[in-house]
Amino acid sequence: MAQEFGPRRIAVNVVAPDAIATDFSGGIVRDNPEVNKMVASHTALGRAGVPDDVGPVIAGLLSDDFGWVNAQRIEVAGGMQI
Repeated sequence: MAQEFGPRRIAVNVVAPDAIATDFSGGIVRDNPEVNKMVASHTALGRAGVPDDVGPVIAGLLSDDFGWVNAQRIEVAGGMQI
């Protein structure tokens, strides 16, 4: 897709969040302390992600500041499983 849309000056990227404390999957990461603790133990930052961790990444990709970023998978995972 990046090659197809590149001539039209459209960047194609994907943001790949890991376990984020939201309503996803019935809110299990957000609402279950044991699951949240388990997720936190697998991240370099020592906590589960929250929506405010993902939003700025998306906003950045949409800005002109990241205009040269293209055809990338950007993990927003707090250092999960490193």
